[in-house]
Amino acid sequence: MHLSRDRCATELLKLSRSGRSSKMNMKECVIEKSYDPEKENDYMEAFVKNLIHIEEHNREHRLGRRTFEMGLNQLADLPFSEYRKLNGYLHRRSFGDSMQKNGTKFLIPFNVEVPDTVDWREHNLVTPVKNQGMCGSCWAFSATGALEGQHFRASGKLVSLSEQNLVDCSTKFGNHGCNGGLMDFAFEYIKENHGIDTEESYPYIGRKMKCHFKKSGIGAEDKGFVDLPEGDEKALKVAVATQGPISVAIDAGHRTFQLYKKGVYYDKNCSSEELDHGVLLVGYGTDPEAGDYWLIKNSWGTQWGEHGYIRIARNRNNHCGVASKASYPLV
Repeated sequence: MHLSRDRCATELLKLSRSGRSSKMNMKECVIEKSYDPEKENDYMEAFVKNLIHIEEHNREHRLGRRTFEMGLNQLADLPFSEYRKLNGYLHRRSFGDSMQKNGTKFLIPFNVEVPDTVDWREHNLVTPVKNQGMCGSCWAFSATGALEGQHFRASGKLVSLSEQNLVDCSTKFGNHGCNGGLMDFAFEYIKENHGIDTEESYPYIGRKMKCHFKKSGIGAEDKGFVDLPEGDEKALKVAVATQGPISVAIDAGHRTFQLYKKGVYYDKNCSSEELDHGVLLVGYGTDPEAGDYWLIKNSWGTQWGEHGYIRIARNRNNHCGVASKASYPLV
């Protein structure tokens, strides 16, 4: 009989502090994995360190000093250097002057009124949470998520689109498969390619392969993309309320993000400029205790966060850069 994950963590922490923790104890607390024997000790060490970090953080949360909880998930055994490989958003600065800005600029409509709360999941614009695995393809999941929403608005059909199509086939447009990319580059590829295949016709593998795009498998198209004003949370609120889910980039390079469990995420070290992870903004709201938040769909499966989602603090100086590099496709 397996212990609950939280209870298992508590027991393992006690064993660790008494010097009696083992690899078997660790495997009982996480999703079953096989380890390279040469690296197994590194994963064990990372897991115990993360357990201690979780305990210390959650103690602060119980005292009312933190707005979110941390907990064990399938990433809890990853050394931080391995975790960072999941974050495959390539910052625009990496491309210098060579990057072509082909996006249309977003203009806030005059006298527009938007609701206090938006959640596009309630209106069938969002597919179930997906899992990128150990491939830095977050940018592809963010891009497909935004196009899935726009395609639904145009056609009334929610179609899951192929991230593997983008990973394999958009290199000429500046993307690097599992080594990172940009959502705007993905939108540009889809435009020039006259479509992207469905998830069903081009399933996700989690590593870069030879391009197998098929016209017969196309699930959606775009005509380009719209870039939002950088750092403007007001414009982003209007955009997500009036247009649907938005591709955004954030700073996810923190252990608190890796081990996020629930609540409104705020980490004073989270940057609005050092962006490394592509995600999908699907709404916003206000928590009665923690205040305003952005509702974000991640691509790390449902074991992570709030069933695959995270709420990030809103109206707190563009926390984690949610409004820094936002865009959506035109259909």
